[in-house]
Amino acid sequence: MNNNTKKIVALLLAAVITLSFAACAKKDAGEKSSSISLGTSADYPPFEFIYLDDNGGKQYAGIDISLGQKIAEDMGKELNIVNMNFDSLIAALGKGEIDMVIAAMEIDEERTDAADASEAYYTALPDMILVKEENAGQYSSVDDFSGKSVGAQTGTTKADVVTDVLTGAKLVGLTSVTDLVNELVYDKCDAIVLDGAVALQYAASHDGLVVADVELGEAAPFVVWVQKGDPKGLLESINATIASAAESGEIDKWIAEADTLSDKAIEG
Repeated sequence: MNNNTKKIVALLLAAVITLSFAACAKKDAGEKSSSISLGTSADYPPFEFIYLDDNGGKQYAGIDISLGQKIAEDMGKELNIVNMNFDSLIAALGKGEIDMVIAAMEIDEERTDAADASEAYYTALPDMILVKEENAGQYSSVDDFSGKSVGAQTGTTKADVVTDVLTGAKLVGLTSVTDLVNELVYDKCDAIVLDGAVALQYAASHDGLVVADVELGEAAPFVVWVQKGDPKGLLESINATIASAAESGEIDKWIAEADTLSDKAIEG
């Protein structure tokens, strides 16, 4: 190999190395996303819902949405909201299709086997049972729901309440809470089990619906969920945001804002 040939080979090798470094740099830059995706099920006011703004555009709102926005802001990222059926959220998280789940979701054994939880950001009111006002006098204990059709959102602890607490009740499981409310309104079921705050919100916004005078137990805290093992390293920042928002009173502000906007909630 003469000197000219050696020079050409050296130049070619240098070009290949430069292109390789450029490709790696491009890949690294792509992996450092400027956004973070939030999976939720936006049919659950006051926690997550859709409303129409003054221009008729659909907007996401709710306690959980506000928390997600604050988490993204503290990370210096843009929030991307992904709306889906509640019972698909943990599976989508495990597949990496979303970065976190905030959906009024409590801790239970099945979920902790599949994902990791943040510190609690909200302690819900106890579960409540929504019924038609004209039938409310029929219900004074859990035993009164034996033989009744009781709705609950699939994949939630509310469905467990129907099967484990309201013994003798027939579970009507649907993915959408708004569909469940319609089932109740049109006498397709006798009652539905919801988080307390959600039950009160629907009772306030739907004439003829009330909360039954039946206690279902203690309240459960809500948490943010990330992939098992937290491979993206999100939990530290999420927990810091939760602690800061609680201390500053921001969470109370989000609750008040969500309560105000909940009356404008529409079906997605």
